[in-house]
Amino acid sequence: MLFVLLQYKLWFGDASVSDVMELKQTIKEQQAKNEQIKQRNAVLAAEVEDLKTGLEAIEERARSELGMIKEDETFIHIVEGDSKDNSN
Repeated sequence: MLFVLLQYKLWFGDASVSDVMELKQTIKEQQAKNEQIKQRNAVLAAEVEDLKTGLEAIEERARSELGMIKEDETFIHIVEGDSKDNSN
């Protein structure tokens, strides 16, 4: 009778085999998410360091994101034409 009770707890009770397997799967998924977040944080940290130390990175951002130009520069915007042939 004791053996049956222990087997029941092992397979169906708290912290049963299925619960442990489910927790192991959850841990694997969380570790994968954590690794992705670590990589993203490393990229962001490198970008922050670059912005703190280098003027080139700040200038590049100002040009690409804010459309800023230097003094005495001329901004030229080239718009691609229609791909249809209008030479009739």
